[in-house]
Amino acid sequence: MDAFLNIDWAELFVPNLPIMETVIRGTLVYWFLFLVFRLVIKRDIGSIAVTDLVVVVIIADAAQNAMAADYKSITDGLILIGTIVFWNFLFDWAAYRFRWIDRFMAPAALKLIKDGRILHRNLRREFLTEEELMRKVRESGVEDLSQIQSAYMEGDGTISVIKRDASL
Repeated sequence: MDAFLNIDWAELFVPNLPIMETVIRGTLVYWFLFLVFRLVIKRDIGSIAVTDLVVVVIIADAAQNAMAADYKSITDGLILIGTIVFWNFLFDWAAYRFRWIDRFMAPAALKLIKDGRILHRNLRREFLTEEELMRKVRESGVEDLSQIQSAYMEGDGTISVIKRDASL
């Protein structure tokens, strides 16, 4: 019972930082990570949406800081998490309502193989090696490039393979 009475309740719940500073910090980190994931490491993400990955990473860190008392109050952490969730919700809503935002958030597919031939220029554009491409092609059940009509790197970083029609 003594431990319960010795808790500094004001320190626990009263924000140490100005609320706007916490919102600005959360916004800047969200946008920075979003751009990094969107522009730089798209192919490493796999099938998870960029905004979802950003949210998971930031919320995990923000929540950890709030729980480990790196902030002086839980309220600082909750404001930061709320800011991040707000941006994620806003992006999802805007992408649903406006096609141009959806295209920005999920880039168009990039053709990597056309009629059984590797498009090396597009591989270089994504820093994808021929070995990495062939590994993904084999995962799709294709052993020989001649079996492929086309293959694309999708906006989420996955590679989809369209096989040639076997009856031709």
